[in-house]
Amino acid sequence: MRVTTAVHSKKRKRKIFKLAKGFQGGRRNLWRSAMIAVKRALRYAYRDRKVKKREFRRLWIARINAASRMYGMKYSDFIHGIKLANIDLDRKILADMAVHDPEGFKSLVELARAHIAK
Repeated sequence: MRVTTAVHSKKRKRKIFKLAKGFQGGRRNLWRSAMIAVKRALRYAYRDRKVKKREFRRLWIARINAASRMYGMKYSDFIHGIKLANIDLDRKILADMAVHDPEGFKSLVELARAHIAK
């Protein structure tokens, strides 16, 4: 009796076509095009999960820098000052404060300035 791989190959194809759902043209329903498109999409998705973290950190730093310069302090001095003051807020929270709570952020800048002066 001959062994066929029909069940497994059909399952493999179904998985790829499910991942290709939403693609345009033949990339959605032609096997070879779908395979190439899905492989590339998965590769980009893997890479961009890492890139997303970098880009958000850059955005937070830019926001903190802009807000701290409004109160006459450089970003690096501000971060150094809050480290000396033992304030454990990450850049995401600091950036959110800079945008949504300027008064609270101003008090942090004053605290950082006081700890640097010591």
